[in-house]
Parts: sequence; structure tokens; C-alpha cells
Amino acid sequence: MDEPALNAAMDRYACGDARAFPELHRALSARLLAYLTRMCGSETLAGDLTQETFLRMHRARSTFARGGAVAPWAYAIARNAYLDHARAQKHRNTERLPSDPGAEPPDAHGADGEAVAIASETARAVERVLLCLPASQREAFILLRYEGLSVQDAAAVLGTTATAVKLRAFRAYEALRAALEELKRRPEAERGAGRSVENKSVEKGMEKGDRPAAARPERSGRRGKGQAGVRGGADGE
Repeated sequence: MDEPALNAAMDRYACGDARAFPELHRALSARLLAYLTRMCGSETLAGDLTQETFLRMHRARSTFARGGAVAPWAYAIARNAYLDHARAQKHRNTERLPSDPGAEPPDAHGADGEAVAIASETARAVERVLLCLPASQREAFILLRYEGLSVQDAAAVLGTTATAVKLRAFRAYEALRAALEELKRRPEAERGAGRSVENKSVEKGMEKGDRPAAARPERSGRRGKGQAGVRGGADGE
């Protein structure tokens, strides 16, 4: 669903047309789930927060500014739901729930196994760095880079200025770039060390007259017009 159709559906829903809700849910659920997963690091928790977000949207639908952009409004409500949960659980580690097994490990035995493994390790490194960043930097980067919001819409969601959003996202980008550069250097060193050990083993076997076993394949680690006042009571709570 394009943005004008999405905004029109929200206008109908705000006016009491319950038939518009399925349209909103189909258009926004996957986006909000992805956003909240990146914010909290757990898809299980993000699923719960996504449901909470739609519940808050329902409760606050009469406060939606007719003719406005629904995406920044919805992201602001999702952010509030996440922040409320984080405050309530600040003394507990909720980044990964015991019932959340995380992403499925890549199949490193296929023809593209090494490339898959590298991509998987890179994604995990990005997740780790994002979760370690200051919340303001992580939020700005996620909204711009992953959710595709404009700088103005992201500023509306975060309740700050466009300049601040750009600066926060830039700092997050610099931290991620440094981490990925380190990740690129590390596999090279590890592969070199692995070859050295393997070569020594092969040479030793040959000295004994043994036939060297075939070397195992090496693996190496791996979206509008902004609305004013969307933060702070945007969800009516």
C-alpha cells in the first residue's frame, strides 16, 4: 500500500470505520515488527510490542490529525511502547528472552556456505554494535537506514530537530563502519592462522608417510510529511 492510500485508511479508521483496520495492519505490522526487533534485539519481545502498538493506535485513533502522515505517528507509538517496557524492565536483561532462540544458523555446507556464513556474522556484528550504541544514536540510525523515514519524519518521531537526527545517525554510522572494518580484517588473520596450522599438520603427516586428508573448506565468521507533536502522548497514554 502506498503512503497516500495508507494515510487515507488511517483517516477512515480515525473517523470510526473499523473496516480500515485490516488495511493498516497489513501495511504496518511487518515494518513495526522489524523496527522493534532492531530496537530490543528480540523478535519474540518485538512481536508483543507490535501488538501493544496496534492496541495503543486503536485507543488513540481519535487523536490522529486528519490528513496527516500515519507512518511517523505509528512509529512514535511503537517507540513509546518500547521505552515504557524498557523502563519497567531496566533492572533485567530483556534483550533476549529465554524462549527466543534467535535467528536460524546459516547452512555453511552449501556451495555458497562461506558467503552465507560471512553475511550472517556481519549481521550479528551490526546487531551487537547497534545494541551497544546510545539509544538516541541507535533510534536515529534505525529510522533512517532500516525504516526508510525521511530526516524530518524521524525528527518528528524522536521529538527532536532534523540536525540532531543527522548527527546521531552519523555517529552510529561511524561506529558501525569501524566495527565492520575490524570484522573484515579478523577473518583474514584467522584464515591465515588456520592455513598455517593445517599446513604444519599436512607436512607432519607426510613425514610419517601418511596421505594427507583433503582439507576441509574453511569458514569465516560473517522509507511523507512530518507531523508535529507525535511524541509525548501520541498514543494517548
